[in-house]
Amino acid sequence: MPTLPVTGERAARSLVAELLLQRRESAVPAAVRGTAATGPQIVAASLLAAAAGTDVDAGRVVVELDIDPDDLDRAAEHRVLRYHVHCTTAQVEDAVGLRLHSPVTVFVTAEEPSTAEESAGTLAEAAQVLADAGYSPGLVAGQPVDAVADFLGVLAHTSVGFFGRARDGAEVLSLLAGTVAALCGDDVRAALATPDPKSLAALAPEAAEAVRGVLLGIEVEDLEEAEQVLSDAGLL
Repeated sequence: MPTLPVTGERAARSLVAELLLQRRESAVPAAVRGTAATGPQIVAASLLAAAAGTDVDAGRVVVELDIDPDDLDRAAEHRVLRYHVHCTTAQVEDAVGLRLHSPVTVFVTAEEPSTAEESAGTLAEAAQVLADAGYSPGLVAGQPVDAVADFLGVLAHTSVGFFGRARDGAEVLSLLAGTVAALCGDDVRAALATPDPKSLAALAPEAAEAVRGVLLGIEVEDLEEAEQVLSDAGLL
């Protein structure tokens, strides 16, 4: 069974470096008193388009694509790090047909209410289709443990990585622990349910790098709360 080497503090910090993303409600950059875990901000493409013709410079951003991408040619000045796209399971094939100039993450939701078993299959299958096409899957918050475990099982064997969404810092820790378990061949469901902060903090730098090659970032609702949880866990 594969294992990830362990060491100390420097790796703990690299594990969460620029991990956390937060949405902003304006094209104007938001002032954030961040930590090493603070990553780029997410801004809707429609907000950038609405600021067209102004002197606003939105900076380096993750763009949530909620309008025709061609409309961004006339938007406020910005530099795209990555696009986030939303679709239903029936629209996955359309999503992989997008041709954009920056990396794309696709968040897939079921078209209709489904059982936990159906949800697990849907997420994992969509993740495989997206990964095969060179797109990073997105994982929305609040999914059943089985669905997340199957999703991570797919991503551990691809080179595209994924972005997650978390409602709070506890879910951030859960995604970190689940990703480590998926890479090690450990019990992913157990890691998701009861993450071990000490094990995460003990990862070696090369192990932290491997984890972040899979878990590219996590969007959080409350940046300060999530960073406090990471700090309390010894990861900041």
